[in-house]
Amino acid sequence: MNPLKHVAIIMDGNGRWGLKHYNSRKRGHRAGLKTVEKIIKATLKLKIPYLTLFAFSTENWKRPKSEINYLFNLLQDFLQKKILKLNKKDIKLKIIGEKKFPKKLSNLLSKSEKITNNNLALQINLALNYGSKNEILYAVKSLIKKKKHITEKNISSELYTKNIPDPDILIRTGNTNRLSNFLLWQLSYSEIFFFNKYWPDFNETDFIKIIKKYKKVKRNFGEI
Repeated sequence: MNPLKHVAIIMDGNGRWGLKHYNSRKRGHRAGLKTVEKIIKATLKLKIPYLTLFAFSTENWKRPKSEINYLFNLLQDFLQKKILKLNKKDIKLKIIGEKKFPKKLSNLLSKSEKITNNNLALQINLALNYGSKNEILYAVKSLIKKKKHITEKNISSELYTKNIPDPDILIRTGNTNRLSNFLLWQLSYSEIFFFNKYWPDFNETDFIKIIKKYKKVKRNFGEI
């Protein structure tokens, strides 16, 4: 049975779900946040130590400003209401990506990381303003600046995910089969599961089914 330390998720389909059910992308994003809470709860129950959620990509800045503002306000409201509860559950929050956000949100993210820094039950890596190509470029430039050799090990040590095990599983909802510039370096040997439900419809039962499938997979890592 395969050990499971880290699950990464591309939470796709919120906008399409909202348009389908309410003719509103915003309603979809709000519904998707409820799914986030369900999956955090399931991850804790299953004692999986790392969960990475792709929340906002470097490409998402191309979206309408009104939608971007809504997403940031939604995240801000969630953290203000939930961060102390997450802390009580021994959950650590880490932001991965370029930390360039409105001042109020930026301060709240930093505060949330600080409050939860010593927690051990679960580490949630929230990918915000994240792009994997940018991350790899950042790592290489950092090594050059430090005059270190460009090796696989050294690149890994300069990524936003340094000291975090690579994902065992990637789940992408929304019936879209691509990686969308997410954890390209870290996903080199991850088991990938594309799921045809929109993210707001994804639930604990779906999550557990994927984990059961993963545990039956023969992982060779290049060997026979």
